[in-house]
Amino acid sequence: MSGGVVPSTPATTFTRDELMGDTLQEECGVFGIFGHEDAAALTALGLHALQHRGQEAAGIVTYDGDQFRSERHLGLVGDNFSNADTINELKGSYAIGHVRYSTTGAPVLRNVQPLFAELDGGGIAVCHNGNFTNAMSLRRQLIRDGAICQSTSDSEVVLQLVAKSRETKIVDRFIEAISQMEGAYSLVALTKKKLIGARDPLGIRPLVLGDLNGAPIFASETCALDIIGAKFIREVENGEVVVCTPAGIESYFPFGKRPARPCIFEYIYFSRPDSVLDGRSVYDVRKEFGMQLARETPVEADVVVPIPDSGVPAALGFSNESGIPFELGIIRNHYVGRTFIEPTQQIRTLGVKLKHSANRAQIEGKRVVLVDDSLVRGTTSLKIVQMIRDAGAKEVHFRLASPPIKYSDYYGIDTPVREKLLAAKYDLEGMRNYISADSLAFLSVDGIYRAMGFDGRDNENPQFTDHCFTGDYPTPLTDLSDDGDNRQAPRLVEVG
Repeated sequence: MSGGVVPSTPATTFTRDELMGDTLQEECGVFGIFGHEDAAALTALGLHALQHRGQEAAGIVTYDGDQFRSERHLGLVGDNFSNADTINELKGSYAIGHVRYSTTGAPVLRNVQPLFAELDGGGIAVCHNGNFTNAMSLRRQLIRDGAICQSTSDSEVVLQLVAKSRETKIVDRFIEAISQMEGAYSLVALTKKKLIGARDPLGIRPLVLGDLNGAPIFASETCALDIIGAKFIREVENGEVVVCTPAGIESYFPFGKRPARPCIFEYIYFSRPDSVLDGRSVYDVRKEFGMQLARETPVEADVVVPIPDSGVPAALGFSNESGIPFELGIIRNHYVGRTFIEPTQQIRTLGVKLKHSANRAQIEGKRVVLVDDSLVRGTTSLKIVQMIRDAGAKEVHFRLASPPIKYSDYYGIDTPVREKLLAAKYDLEGMRNYISADSLAFLSVDGIYRAMGFDGRDNENPQFTDHCFTGDYPTPLTDLSDDGDNRQAPRLVEVG
């Protein structure tokens, strides 16, 4: 995200873009548990572990055998669900929860998930990680058919389609609804008698199945199981719908089986390093990215410095492979709030130092290799390069543990419009010049795949969803503007 200087005003609030820096943002994380007396508290803990996937809002819906109860709030999990009174109000042994970073719908309370609706067969709550690429088209048709939408979230389309279905069983209605959806999704739904988890046909967005003393759990990542002491059972397969009831667990494959293409960015950036995806430690994969990067882009230098926190594992790998010492040459400030007020232009121009400070003792007089996971707009990167130079570095070499991001995402990653992506505007030398580094290099597309244990990218049947690098979008983009431009797909927006 952008890290640009804010216009001069008497008192300015930093925007989300400016405080989040030159990074990608994922849409959200989901959690659900079925049949545990501490369902709400465990869900809150699970969401806390998934907080990195979304910091705008959090919500929990429970069912106590008589009624559904809901708490949805803007802000962090710890700010809203650490109070015992709040948890005690969420009675019931069934619960689902959600942390949100909006890519569709504005950050207002009516868009906070889980979303809930009363149907003729009883209530249903749904939460969603990902992005439907035909939600706008379906929404327009639903409204023409008389639907009344209460949010601007694409997730509400699922509820509307479930309500409209003529099937008699709730599982069949749910499957009929998601069969009409395109794009990437992991869904968790709760009814009076069932907890349902579903993953899109390509498995773009992650979802795992766990167990805590006989209570089944769905979560976006294994770290949410670890925090509550639950056992990892398996990943929900691509295209699978898993239904948990008091009688046990049933599995459906309504779309047939096809090769999975999970999102490569889960390994590069989004998942927590202590999570495990498809049997791979995310931390170990990121170190291997760094080792592969060192093989492909060697450089003579004195010190390898990660851009914290996401660049740390790759920098360790780069250091191990190259033999160049690793040092924490940048210290991150973890306590920068989104509403930080800067009263003067002089302080505002400090920019990146709100989040990062140079560790001069490890940098001064040295040739520095900066390692990060990815490069988006480049606005923060150029400030970090300058900060390292100001700390006395002789040379600054920038290395990225992923290929250049040339294309926008439509599957739940909040990327800029394509013309704002640095790699879409410039060639390698142009990017190097923009960030003012002595050298700049990226991990190759094949290098990503080699680090994952493959010989390279299978161009006929790619192993991962990697469209941000290759432009190979694996699903239809129905909602993409049809005038042929390369901008971000239209989003559901606030009206009225």
